[in-house]
Amino acid sequence: MSKAHLILGIGELLWDILPRPHAGGVEVDVPIPGQHANAKGVALLGGAPANFAVMAGRLGDHTAVLSRIGRDELGRKALDYLDPMPVDTGSLQIDHERPTGIVTVAFENNEPRYTIHQPAAWDFFELSDEWVQRAERADAICFGSLAQRSRASRQTIQELVSESSSSCVRVFDVNLRPPFLSAEVIEESLELATVVKMNDAELPRVLELLGIPIDSEADLRPGAERLLNEFPELKLIAITRGANGSMLVARDEWDDHPGYPVNVADPIGAGDAFTAALTHYMLRGASLARLNEAGNRWGGWVASQSGAMPALPDELRRQIAAAIEEED
Repeated sequence: MSKAHLILGIGELLWDILPRPHAGGVEVDVPIPGQHANAKGVALLGGAPANFAVMAGRLGDHTAVLSRIGRDELGRKALDYLDPMPVDTGSLQIDHERPTGIVTVAFENNEPRYTIHQPAAWDFFELSDEWVQRAERADAICFGSLAQRSRASRQTIQELVSESSSSCVRVFDVNLRPPFLSAEVIEESLELATVVKMNDAELPRVLELLGIPIDSEADLRPGAERLLNEFPELKLIAITRGANGSMLVARDEWDDHPGYPVNVADPIGAGDAFTAALTHYMLRGASLARLNEAGNRWGGWVASQSGAMPALPDELRRQIAAAIEEED
């Protein structure tokens, strides 16, 4: 068995409140912004860092989610939900004043549209000694742009990433959610990261925010190469394309994967599973082709299931892992 690395997911932990029944959803009786006071919602626990950490844990690593929840019903439900999952929640911070974060989700053409409510507990991270010690020991850290919408959490996240070792794989997961777009956050995060993951719609938007000219939004590889040239710490750009697979661009090579056809149940969490698989195999020195294979197989599997943290039978996990190992 390969070594279990320490992988941290740092950022938002929240509940997606859905407008319709959903397999794996938890019925919650809490005020939902924009709805009748007596409305009940079906909630799915999520947030990219938590989705990422759970998937990386399922692949065999020791993972922890560093976030902040409220001392409320949704905070208690989050701990109960994560308790059987292969992720360490012992470093979650508890906020006695602000609520656990929620996102109301609407669907258009089966694609989710998010309203991210504030204030939320995850906007008020505190730089604790415990968090710093975890960051110093981490083999990989995944952090995003959304959790940096507030100054407090932004400063904490960037300080934690800075405290990691020089060998740590620092994954910046671009998550552009209007109106929380900041060129400054994007630039500062790219300066800290060794890997950046985004989708094909986000790449041209990131280049635009940074003032980097591009010839064609459809030509992904030159855009990725310009980011590599602009930010010397970056080693790899991962670009997901939904049903059309993904492209990985490193400084001296690149790899294109067509993806796998799946019957999509919902896309929530598929990109986070891709990032988790990418990170897991990077820590084991895998080739770009194997990284792409792993990301697409696990991302496709999550997309074929309901929710971002679906049940994973051991036999299925072994089958997918075996298929990935066949990739040269």
